[in-house]
Amino acid sequence: MAIDPAAFEAYRAASSARSSLPRLGLGLAVIGASWMAGTVIVLAAGSFLYRLDAANAAAQDFLSAPVGVMSALASFIGIWIGVAVAERFVHREPPSALLGNGRRISWNGFAKGFAAVAVTSLLSEIALYALWPGIERGAISPASWLLFLVPVVLLAFVQISAEEILFRAYLPRHLAARFRSPWAWGLPPLALFTALHWSASSSLAINLCILATIGAFALVLMLTVYATGNLGAAFGAHLGNNLFGFLLISHQQSYNAFALFTARPLEGAGWSGSDVLLLAAIGIVASGMTALLLLHPRSPLKIEPDRGKARDWPG
Repeated sequence: MAIDPAAFEAYRAASSARSSLPRLGLGLAVIGASWMAGTVIVLAAGSFLYRLDAANAAAQDFLSAPVGVMSALASFIGIWIGVAVAERFVHREPPSALLGNGRRISWNGFAKGFAAVAVTSLLSEIALYALWPGIERGAISPASWLLFLVPVVLLAFVQISAEEILFRAYLPRHLAARFRSPWAWGLPPLALFTALHWSASSSLAINLCILATIGAFALVLMLTVYATGNLGAAFGAHLGNNLFGFLLISHQQSYNAFALFTARPLEGAGWSGSDVLLLAAIGIVASGMTALLLLHPRSPLKIEPDRGKARDWPG
């Protein structure tokens, strides 16, 4: 299942002029500052709204409450702002250049990425249920779930698109303009993205399991960008993955406010060594299946390269 590098070569080459390491460092500083500022402002506003109802403060932690989850998702807008500023004023190119060779999202790729992850998430959940049966109704009522459906989808899109624009576009694209080796432009963003999913509330074993599965999924997302020169499939796959956990079946106590169903939480106690290995194996196999669905030549969900402008296409 060889991947033609031509699409990514066009994507990488378009950023060569102003992709020096000093510029990249300055850009990352701008993005980091914007991300932190956005997080502080949004969470402060959300916390204020949360504490207006005194009953909330006594009932549950802010970040576990619906307004807390929505605030956490909205806080990623700081990444978008920082990336836009860095692209425009540090790298002197339009932020849309990060979206793909055609400077727009491939919605066909988005739909295929979303569909592929919907299939593999369902299969993963069946495997998890077979091993650890026990799914319960979530705290949210069906009427409230429908009421919050559109806002949560939109905010989840803000979150996943911000992560993709930074970790699958800005960083690897500018690094690839300086370095030819995938180890140099692919590994640092993957490692950083994966490390940011460490959870202080989980055990070491569960954290290692999460990092392994997140790392495998991040690798698949990067492969879709490499194969297409576009963020569309990565956007769709990442959104499908997160919405499945946010809105359908949650395995996280901190993000289950809008889930129709909850299953055994990863933060909970009692996971044995063999349990953790099985969890990691299911996650890694699911990522492998997603890659096959999106990249195999005979797959009905195979994603296509973004050829952008013909003059930008190698050969």
